[in-house]
Amino acid sequence: MKKLLILLLVLPFLGFSQESESKFKKELKKTFKFSTIFAAVNGGTSLADKNQFSVNTGALIQDVIETPFDYSLSLGIRKIARFQYENRANVFYNGTEESYSDNATLGKIKGFEFLFEADYRRIQGETYLDQHHFLRYVADDWVAKVEYLVGGFIDIEYFQASQRYKHNITKEFSINVGVAQRLSKPYGYDPLQEWMLSNGNLHYTWLALEEGYNVNFNGGGDIEYLNPQGAVVATSTEVWEEVIIPQVLVNYVEKKENEAPLRLEYSAIFGFDYYKYNKNFWLHAWGNVMPIHIKGGDEYSFHNYNGGQWTDYSGGLIFGYKLTKSLGLFTEGTYNKYWNRNWHNFSMGVNYIIF
Repeated sequence: MKKLLILLLVLPFLGFSQESESKFKKELKKTFKFSTIFAAVNGGTSLADKNQFSVNTGALIQDVIETPFDYSLSLGIRKIARFQYENRANVFYNGTEESYSDNATLGKIKGFEFLFEADYRRIQGETYLDQHHFLRYVADDWVAKVEYLVGGFIDIEYFQASQRYKHNITKEFSINVGVAQRLSKPYGYDPLQEWMLSNGNLHYTWLALEEGYNVNFNGGGDIEYLNPQGAVVATSTEVWEEVIIPQVLVNYVEKKENEAPLRLEYSAIFGFDYYKYNKNFWLHAWGNVMPIHIKGGDEYSFHNYNGGQWTDYSGGLIFGYKLTKSLGLFTEGTYNKYWNRNWHNFSMGVNYIIF
């Protein structure tokens, strides 16, 4: 009887465990069904080499400015349903695809969609890292999204989460309202502001001294400027101001920005989404605006740099119109303005098919 009681107690847990495992596997398969994992390397020739000429004591000196080849390394996984106006141009994903609809508030389908992509690029000798990750869930009357964006080329980085109530006005048009939380470095913060004099000039020499530089006056007009390691880096005021000081300021600003804490910001968010499609005409538009922000109590709040409230917004437009069987027009683009920083992409043109 004792063994039987133990068995009766254990069986439900065993059943629950097996049922839970089966349900978990089913949900996991459903989540990643139709998703694509991709990794790719792309490259090509950059700017052509350029000849540079100079004359030194009557002798001609020729230098060649070489630009290394461009390349990109892409890695990611995506599950985003394509809208009806989108055609899969390539058989494989290679990380170079530009899909403006990825930035839309709502997807084509209800449910769970995601994108995780990182791109390391070198263009015209400059290297930078881009990342775009998001999780989005769309229900009948609400939408939630978590997003992380790093734009190395445009120098923007932030984490954003939003939870919104969605109301359908018509089949094509809906509005949404909710709250957003953003985590970012303190945009607007100017480390050089504390070194500004009352006349608007920058007290750069005193700043350099505070950073460990030194100045030796040897008499007879001789002067030496030393770096924090004690090495002479300039022997004239001209070189000090034109060569050394700019680098001192760059290093100082970078150091202070890295020392500044990340800022968490709460905002009200309002948006809309419109999507209409037929084989000869389609219009997909969306927009988001954040006009109200809760002021933080720390010195790095953007309220302090902006002098009060401000308005951040983003939006996109995808338009296509086939005037005839041969002639068609298209316009696509996105625009973003966060913390008085702007970045955008667009494409427009005409297609004519000759039969």
